Amino acid sequence: MSSSNAAKDAGSASERDRVVRRQKTAATLATFGGLLFGYDTGVISGALIYIRDDLQLSAVAEGFVVSCLLIGAAFGATFGGRFADRYGRRTTLRLAAVVFIVATLSSAVAPTYGLLITSRVVLGLAVGAVSAVVPMYISEIAGSRRRGILVNRNELMVVGGQLIADVLNAIISRTVGGEGVWRIMLGIAVVPAIVLLIGMFFVPESPRWYASRGRYEEAATSLREIRIESDVKPVVKVMRQAARGTETHEGRSSFSYLRLRWVRHVVLLAIGIAVVQQVTGINTIVYYAPTTLQQTGFSGDAALTATIAVGAMGVIAVLVGMTLIGKVARRRMLAIGQIGVIASMALLALSFALPDSTTRGYLILFFMVVFVFFEQCFISTVTWVLLSEILPMKIRGFAMGIAVFVLWTANFLVSQLFPILTEAVGSSWTFGLFAVLNVFALVFTLKKIPETKGHSLEELEIKFRKEFSRPSDNLADVDEDDAADNDVPPATPGQR
Repeated sequence: MSSSNAAKDAGSASERDRVVRRQKTAATLATFGGLLFGYDTGVISGALIYIRDDLQLSAVAEGFVVSCLLIGAAFGATFGGRFADRYGRRTTLRLAAVVFIVATLSSAVAPTYGLLITSRVVLGLAVGAVSAVVPMYISEIAGSRRRGILVNRNELMVVGGQLIADVLNAIISRTVGGEGVWRIMLGIAVVPAIVLLIGMFFVPESPRWYASRGRYEEAATSLREIRIESDVKPVVKVMRQAARGTETHEGRSSFSYLRLRWVRHVVLLAIGIAVVQQVTGINTIVYYAPTTLQQTGFSGDAALTATIAVGAMGVIAVLVGMTLIGKVARRRMLAIGQIGVIASMALLALSFALPDSTTRGYLILFFMVVFVFFEQCFISTVTWVLLSEILPMKIRGFAMGIAVFVLWTANFLVSQLFPILTEAVGSSWTFGLFAVLNVFALVFTLKKIPETKGHSLEELEIKFRKEFSRPSDNLADVDEDDAADNDVPPATPGQR
C-alpha cells in the first residue's frame, strides 16, 4: 500500500471515529430526557407510601397520584410530536426540559393533593414529549447499523432512571425518613432536567427533520456533523426520494396524509406495537412493586429495598437487549419476550394463590424480577426502536405522537385499574388476566409486525409505500392540498 493510500485510510478512519463520537455524544445528551422519563415514572412507587399517609389518600386517589402523570404524558406525546414536526427536535426537547424543571419543583413543594396532581399532570406533558421525541431524534441521527443500539441508550436511561429512583427512595427512606420525605424524592429530578436543557444547545438538529421541511442544504450541513463526507450526498439523495417534494407540513396538513392507505396502515401498526408493550403489565410492577410487596408481608423499608432488585434487573435486561438487537431480528425478539412474559405472569398469578408465608413473598419477588427481564430485554428494547423506524418522514413527529398518545393512554388505564382490580378480584386473578392478554399480543406480533433490522429509514418508507399503497392513492393530490394549506407551491414532477 502506498503512503498516500495509507494516509487516506488513516484519515477516513479518523473521520469515522469523529462521527461515531459525535453520534454517541448527541444521543447521550438527548437521553437525559429518557432518564427523566424513567425517574419520574419510577420515583412515585416509593414516594407513594409516604404520600398516602401524609395526604390521607383513598385507593382511588392513590391510583390517581400514579396515573395523573400518564394523562399529561398522553397529551404531551401528541403535542410534542406535532411541535417537533413544526419547530424541530432540539427546540422541543429544550422546551420539555424547562417544563421538567418548573413542574418538578412545583410537585416537590405542593402543600395539597390538588396542587400535587396538577403539578404531576404538567410534569407528564414533558414526560410524554421526551418519550416521543428522544427515540425519534436518535433514530434520525443514527445510521442503520447503529440505530438499534443508539435508540436503546434511551431505554437504558429510562430503566436507569427507574433504578436510581428505587435506590434513592430506599436511601432517603432509611436516612432521612419522617414527614415530607417524599418531597425530596420528587425534587431530585430537577438535576437531570437542567443537564437536558443545557445539553440540547450542543447537539445538531436532525437532518431528516430539515429534509422533511425541504431544507436540504441544512440537512447536508447537519449530516456532516454525524456522517463522513462521502456519505452526505447519497443520504441526501435518498432523503429527497423518500420526501418526494419540498413543501412544508403544518397545521391540518399532517392529517391529510392519513388519506393514504399505506400511511394509515403504518400508523395503525405503530399503535398496535404501543398497545402490545403496555398490556405486558410492566408498569404494574414499576409503579406498584413496593405496595404489592407490602401486601405479601414485607415492611415499608424492606419493600423499598427489595424493589431495587426489580430496577437492577431492568438495567441488566436492557444491556443484554442492546447486545442482542444488533444481532437478532426484531420480531423474533418480541416473540421470545412475549413467551417469557406469559410464563412469568402465569407463575406470578399462581404464587399469589399460595398460603401466606415468607417463602411466598420471596417467590413473588423472584417472578417479578424474571418478568422484568423478559419484558425489558426483549419487548421494551424493540418497541421504541420499531416506533422510531416505521413512521413516514414527513409526519414522523405527528405519527409518533399518535402512537405514543395511545401508549400512555393504555399505561394510564392499566395503572388506574390495577389497584382497583387487585382490591376487587385479588392479585392472582389480576396477573392471570395479563398472562391471557399477552397471548393475544404474541399472535399480533407473529402475524402483523414487519422486520426492520438492517434497513435505512428511507428504505423502510419506500418499502411500506410499495407494499401497502392502493392504486387509487394519489400522493400528488395530498401534496397539492398541503401546498395550498401552507401557501407554498406544489412540488414539480422533477422533485417527485
